[in-house]
Amino acid sequence: MSETTLKHKAEAPKNLNFAVITCSTSRYKEYIETGRLNDETGDIIVKVLKDNGHKVTMRKIVSDDREQIQKAVMRALKSRKVDVIITSGGTGLSPKDVTIEALRHLFEKEIPGFGEIFRMLSYREIGSAAIITRAIAGVAMGKAVFCLPGSPQSALLALKEVILPEVGHIIKHVRE
Repeated sequence: MSETTLKHKAEAPKNLNFAVITCSTSRYKEYIETGRLNDETGDIIVKVLKDNGHKVTMRKIVSDDREQIQKAVMRALKSRKVDVIITSGGTGLSPKDVTIEALRHLFEKEIPGFGEIFRMLSYREIGSAAIITRAIAGVAMGKAVFCLPGSPQSALLALKEVILPEVGHIIKHVRE
């Protein structure tokens, strides 16, 4: 790692506030009908973030609906209690997968390296099926936004291998 990168990482915030938003029609319907949040991927994201010294200041589940997704993310973007937003679900190729379409236009800057590296790491684990994910990240309103697949294994991979090692560094630059 370069000296500059080491310096930037040393100056980066260590503890951040996260919003975790799950985009899943089936999980949303179950939550509305039962009042129980059955969200394994969201639970994993929250646990990993907390285990690494971060706070989850907002957690929401929404249907695979552009308007609901945008509304939840805009609420997080406007909150002073959120530094980073992680969505899970809706990054595939089916017609109901609309998270990317709902959010990409909000990005002031895209972080293409996130999706590229995530797919490379996924390829090592699951093979060529990794091309199916359209996982992306970007910067909006001074916050980092990561759009992850809905699979628990994918979310864990993205968190441990890409997001957690760099999120403080990203936020440092976003706030300059």
